[in-house]
Amino acid sequence: MTQNRNLDIKTLETWLWEAACVIRGPVDAPKFKDYILPLVFLKRLSDVFEDELGQLGDNARFVGKDHSLVRFYIPETARWQNVARQTTNLGEYLTDAVRRVSRENPRLSGVIDIKDFNETASGQRIMADDRLQALVQVLSQYRLGLADVEPDILGRAYEYLLRKFAEGQGQSAGEFYTPREVAILMARILDPDPGDEIYDPACGSGGLLVKSFLRFREKYGNDANVAPLRFYGQEINPTTFAMSRMNAFIYDMEAEIAIGDTMNRPAFTGSDGSLRRFDKVTANPMWNQNFAITLYEHDTYGRFSNGIPPASSADCGWAQHMFTSLNDGGKMAMVIDTGAVSRGSGNQGANRERDIRKVFVERDRVEAVLLLPENLFYNTTAPGIIMVLNKMKRHPGEILLINASSEFLKGRPKNYLSEDNIKRVADVYLGWQETQGLSRVIKLDEAVRNDYNLSPSRYVSGNHKEEVLPLDEAVVLLAEAEEERQTVDRELKDILSKLGLGKTE
Repeated sequence: MTQNRNLDIKTLETWLWEAACVIRGPVDAPKFKDYILPLVFLKRLSDVFEDELGQLGDNARFVGKDHSLVRFYIPETARWQNVARQTTNLGEYLTDAVRRVSRENPRLSGVIDIKDFNETASGQRIMADDRLQALVQVLSQYRLGLADVEPDILGRAYEYLLRKFAEGQGQSAGEFYTPREVAILMARILDPDPGDEIYDPACGSGGLLVKSFLRFREKYGNDANVAPLRFYGQEINPTTFAMSRMNAFIYDMEAEIAIGDTMNRPAFTGSDGSLRRFDKVTANPMWNQNFAITLYEHDTYGRFSNGIPPASSADCGWAQHMFTSLNDGGKMAMVIDTGAVSRGSGNQGANRERDIRKVFVERDRVEAVLLLPENLFYNTTAPGIIMVLNKMKRHPGEILLINASSEFLKGRPKNYLSEDNIKRVADVYLGWQETQGLSRVIKLDEAVRNDYNLSPSRYVSGNHKEEVLPLDEAVVLLAEAEEERQTVDRELKDILSKLGLGKTE
C-alpha cells in the first residue's frame, strides 16, 4: 500500500473513477456507487482502526476485549489486509465483513451494511468474484488513514462519485444531489453560529448539512471552547438515507438522520406533537412536487397557516414546513423553482402561491431572494432560486434581491460557480450590499406594488437578455390554470344549482 500523505483531490477522484471502470459492464453507471462507496467506507474505517491500534502501542492487545479503547472496532475478518487477501467466495466474504462491522458498531447499522455483494438476478451473480477482486485491488492502492487524508478530502471524493453518477441518472439525480457550489453558497448564507441546531427536511445525501459543517469549521477551526453544531435530517429514499448517514459519519458530525416522508410524517416533533424547532433550516426539496390538497387540509402540525398550496406545486408547502420548523430567532435558506417567487403575481383573481407569498412579505419574513444561473442542476436546465426567510431580520422592512444569473463559468455538461462567483454573491448578501447589475434592496411597499412578485430579474437587470419562460415553469403554470378552472367550474355549478338553474337529467 502507498503512504499518500499529500493525496490531492484530483488523484483521489482519478483513483475512484478507476475503481468504477473495473466494474463497468455488469451494472449500470448509476449503480457503481452501490458497490464502491461501502467498500471505500470499509477501507477508511479499517485504515483508521489500524492507525488507532498503532497509537495505543502495547495496549493494543486489549482492544479485542475492550472495544471502548477505539472509536469503532473492526473485526479481524473485516480488516482490509484480510479482505485484500481473499481470493475465493469474495462476494459472500465482503457481505459478511460489512455485516460484522455493523454488528460490532450499532451506529453503523444501515450505513455500511446496505449492499449484498453476493446478490443475484435471474439466478446469476450480478457482480462476479473476479470483478469484485479487481475492485478491491484498485481500492488497495491508497491508504485512507488518519494521517493520509483529511476528512473533507474523502468527503469531496464521495461527492465526486455522486456527481459522476448524477450525470448518468439525468432527471432523477436532483432528488439527492445539490451541486457542490450551490451547497457552499447556501452554507455561507446560513452562516452557522456556535451551538446551532441545523435541520434539512429533504436531506438527500446530506450535502447541505455537510457544507454547513465545513463552513463552521472554516470559521472556528477545531476550537474545543466553541460549542459544536448539531445536525438533523430526514430523507424518504432508503439508499440515499444510508448515504447521508455515511457522509455525516465520514465528517464525524453530530447528526441524527431519520428515514421517512417529511411532508406526510415529519420525524422531528415535540412531546406535544408539534414540530421541533431549529436555529437554521436548509433544503433543496424536489421542485414542483404534486401533493394532494388533502395533505394540507388535514395537517395536524400547524404548518400551512399562510395558505394551502396548489396541488400542482408543493414549493410553497415546503417553504411553510421549513418556516414552521424555525425557532423564534431562526433563519432558513431553501433552493426552489424560480416560479415559487413569481407565479400568480399580476393575474386577476386569487392565486394560492401569490397569496402565500403575500403573508410572508406582509409579516416581514422574507430577507432575500437570489436568482441562480441556468443549467447548474442535474435534473433541469432551469436556474432555480435561493429564498431566505428570517424571523429576526437584520434589516426590517427591506428585502435584498440578488440576480446572480451571470455569475457562472461555462461547463460541460453543466455550468458551475467559481470560488470568486460564490464569494461575490455571498459577500453581497452578508454585507447587505447594492451592486449595479447584481443586487438591489427594496422596501416592502415596492413588493406590494408589484403584487408580491419577488423574482430578482424584475428588480435587477443582470445580463440584459430577454427573459424566456422555462418549459418546466410553463408546465406548472398550465397545471395551475387548469386547477383554477376546475375550481371555478365547481363553484359556478354550485351557484347555478342553488338558483335552480343547474342542468337537470
